[in-house]
Amino acid sequence: MAVRGSLWLFAVNLVSKSSQVVVTLALALFLTEADLGAVALVVSVVNIGQVVQAMGVYDIVSRTALDPVKTAGTVLTMSVATGAVLAVTIIAAANPVAAALGAPDAAGMLRLAALTLPFTAAGGVQMALMHRNLDFRRRMLPDAGGMLIGAAVTVTLAARGTGPEALVVGLLCTAIAQPVLAAVAGARIRPTWNREAATEAARWLAVVGPGALIAVLLINVDYLAIGHVLGPGAVGGYSLAFRIAWVPYILIAVVLGGVLFPICAELVRSGQSSALPDTLRRFTVATLVVTGGLYTAVALSAHGIVVLGEQWAGAAGLLVLLCGYGLGLGLLHVWYQVIRAAGHARQYLALEATHLVALLTALVFTTERGPAAVALTQLIVVWLLVPVTWLVLRRNGLAFPLPLRAIGSVAGAAGACLAVDLVLPDSTGVAGLVATGLLLLATYCAIALPLNRSVLIGLKERA
Repeated sequence: MAVRGSLWLFAVNLVSKSSQVVVTLALALFLTEADLGAVALVVSVVNIGQVVQAMGVYDIVSRTALDPVKTAGTVLTMSVATGAVLAVTIIAAANPVAAALGAPDAAGMLRLAALTLPFTAAGGVQMALMHRNLDFRRRMLPDAGGMLIGAAVTVTLAARGTGPEALVVGLLCTAIAQPVLAAVAGARIRPTWNREAATEAARWLAVVGPGALIAVLLINVDYLAIGHVLGPGAVGGYSLAFRIAWVPYILIAVVLGGVLFPICAELVRSGQSSALPDTLRRFTVATLVVTGGLYTAVALSAHGIVVLGEQWAGAAGLLVLLCGYGLGLGLLHVWYQVIRAAGHARQYLALEATHLVALLTALVFTTERGPAAVALTQLIVVWLLVPVTWLVLRRNGLAFPLPLRAIGSVAGAAGACLAVDLVLPDSTGVAGLVATGLLLLATYCAIALPLNRSVLIGLKERA
């Protein structure tokens, strides 16, 4: 069931994130750096609002021992109400918020984007109920379908010269489509109120809610810092590199983490907690090996970002740094799922808070030095958290022997790819970049996959 769930969730993310890649490429082709930066800042604010209103609904619905439908209905009432309040608040405060971000002209876009919040709140609860049962097949329609609708609207409007507002209109279309398509897929949840479910949700939210907020701040605070200090123009190239580096993380680490959490939650509920370390080991190796290959290919092909326009040449170096950041973040994401599922939510919160404090402290000193310094800061801080998180796993009896073979195979395969790349002719054409990327991936897979074959097969058999 877990393998089937993994494949469906991968398919969902592949479609939705592929549509986001198309949107990113379209925006890079049709917008200036300042316009793309303004859009990134608006989306960052809305992303934070989405997490506040979501209140950890995936965790609540996945872990509850109560009737999941009643719990989902209660959480739906709480989440949509919060989303509506946030939307009104952001609309009222759009001017000062946009000014504080260094993009006063983005106030109108911020108001329009705020309208998405109640809709994404409803869709999030519907998909959380599907997530509990690993029913990612039904989730394909609202999640991937909504993203495709929004992407089509965005690309069409951008091509017609609408400007940065194209993305915001696309976001609104996606937000409205998701709950409608989820209902069509069978996730028809009525807003209800159950005191027992609300009490349980409130207890869980006291820990998971702040953790979720910290998590979204961790992936948006860099945009906000660059915009405030350097202006939206500096955010543009950084956001483009970040969006590209984000794809392997979403496609692999988030997919594996999304399947791992309900599996571990079920192991805990059934009294099989002793199986958690071995389960985590297999998912860790899969994350390291697969994302390692994708990030190797992306980093070595980073110079090809100029196919989107010479104005993006400076983003190539940023992309290389952010690939290293994405690999580290992927490991942390998978490890956090087990920490939370095992009932150590407060320790998860402490880890996320430590990460955020360290990042904010470093950004105070590095942001003025430019986007490259910010990307390097992200890379260093995330890898400092890797050994800290490992120690937390060990203290809770969740750690496993270090996968030295996996680490060595990834390093060796990456080195082989670098050697291949050095002898290949430079290419900035689309066809040449695609051919180079495929060759690098083939080289990586030929070395890394056979050395980890038993673990990857074991993951399938265990699932």
